[in-house]
Amino acid sequence: MPSDTARFPRSSPYWPVVSHPLLRRVLPGLAVSALGDGMAVVAVTWLAIQLAPQDQRGTWIAIAVAAYALPSEAGTVIFGRLLGGRSGAQLAGWDAILRATALAAIPLAYLSGVLTIGLYVVLLAASALLHSWGSAGRFTLIAELLPQRHHLPANAVLTIISGFATIVGPPLAGILIGWAGAVWVIAIDAATFAVLALTYRLALPAADSAHRYERGASRTAGFAVIRHNPALLGLLVLSLGFFFLFGPVYVAMPIHVTDDLHASATLLGIYYTAFGIGGLVGGVVAGHLRGWPLRTTTIGIVVGFGVAMLPLGLGAPVGLSLPAFALARLIWAPYMSMSMALFQRSTSTAQLPAVLAANGAVLVLAVPLGTMLGGPLVGVIGARPTLLLCAVAIVALGLIAGGFAISRGSARSPGDSAVTEISASR
Repeated sequence: MPSDTARFPRSSPYWPVVSHPLLRRVLPGLAVSALGDGMAVVAVTWLAIQLAPQDQRGTWIAIAVAAYALPSEAGTVIFGRLLGGRSGAQLAGWDAILRATALAAIPLAYLSGVLTIGLYVVLLAASALLHSWGSAGRFTLIAELLPQRHHLPANAVLTIISGFATIVGPPLAGILIGWAGAVWVIAIDAATFAVLALTYRLALPAADSAHRYERGASRTAGFAVIRHNPALLGLLVLSLGFFFLFGPVYVAMPIHVTDDLHASATLLGIYYTAFGIGGLVGGVVAGHLRGWPLRTTTIGIVVGFGVAMLPLGLGAPVGLSLPAFALARLIWAPYMSMSMALFQRSTSTAQLPAVLAANGAVLVLAVPLGTMLGGPLVGVIGARPTLLLCAVAIVALGLIAGGFAISRGSARSPGDSAVTEISASR
């Protein structure tokens, strides 16, 4: 026991990440920014409620939420030629600068008395233009600084930071909104992105000449790489289907709590808190899965998540469905870390920013489209049947993906499979 204690934390798969001389300077800035984004989840919608006309609040809330995410798809294409050849730190830093600037303009417009719901949505949309590139930059930075065997734990660190922020950020935002107002929570979010931008600028050296990037590539170069790589294309399709099929849950859950369980918003909050805690625990677990086969595990996660969601759809009592909901998020948590590791492993460092930006631009549509489907679906079949349908469809998606993976694997020669396993273990 003493010897195990002495080896910890150096024996942890996270030690090479948090002790890296450059990454350890960036992680605090990422944590601060993630907390700001966690608070913005509440503040963005609350300020939309205050600015929108009384009879149009629902419409404007949906538009504001969409504006805070969806423009990143357009930014992936519009800025593809300009940003496709940049380093991870540059991409993440520029995204942070744009977000800080556009979000800071919201409280400034408020103080000037010119902030309308229309201007608010425009500024939110501007802040999101480089979001896919910023996310790509973070994972590209990991690929630039760490050897392949440390990619999964490093990706998991980002998931852990995000998971912690989703638990702490919303209640903190609620307190601050009651004290100062939603517009000032958005001002705090802008400040956190400014801190992150300074972190990238001061904590990291200029792009290392050892990494050669292809400048002036096609605006859609990342999409082309994915389209011509069957493994990456299959992963993108799996992720798109997975996230899309989860989207209706955001509509069904509150109606299930109110209509089926005849409970208050407090119970809904408990469900989402359990969901967030499960995600945080799953994020910690993810770094310890680096010896697991990535493709097989990502497919298994999809199936396992769907199975864990079944108690909700089958009308199980809260004592069973609540821990099942937390378990579902725990199972889901390693998915993004593993899928990013697959991209990092299957793509050259020169192509990685454009490829990850393209992947993010597609996936950012999945949950909103699924959520939009959830409205009419719940209206037609009800909340609990919608939850059951989503769970069953997700299980079916995973099983179909597994069938394709088995058929592709059987077509390979034993030598090819051995090479793949050896490469994956490095």
